[in-house]
Amino acid sequence: MKKIILSLVILTIVGAGAQAQTPESEIQSVIETLFDGMRAGDSSMVASAFTRDAVMQTITQNREGTIVKVDGNLQQFLTAVGTPHEQIWDEKIGGYEIKIDGELASAWTPYQFFVGENFSHCGVNSFQLAKLDGEWKIIYIVDTRRRTNCIE
Repeated sequence: MKKIILSLVILTIVGAGAQAQTPESEIQSVIETLFDGMRAGDSSMVASAFTRDAVMQTITQNREGTIVKVDGNLQQFLTAVGTPHEQIWDEKIGGYEIKIDGELASAWTPYQFFVGENFSHCGVNSFQLAKLDGEWKIIYIVDTRRRTNCIE
């Protein structure tokens, strides 16, 4: 009987260890929370992925054809996500390249963005995350936006 109990205890400990998340999976989960929140139109869910003072920027081409950096605003983004809209905002991620050094992480994620069923644009997100108070949070995101030459 003691052997059975000991075996169950060992299996429980080993099983719990196998289910523990890696830092990479924790970071991916934070990023997926952002996009799940966008699809759901849930600004609270999206906000939970970011620090309050997170920086948002886009590298894109303006109407004149010049490449420009456009500064975003997290609060305006959250308002836009939470404002009812007829079509789902669906950012489809093409993979994750994650690098970590201590409490700092970088994630590179190619994407395609759809409004409802309609393709809008594509590019790459570059996330910077920090582990603050034991949780990974997005502190900075910069993305590229284009309508052609999408990375798959």
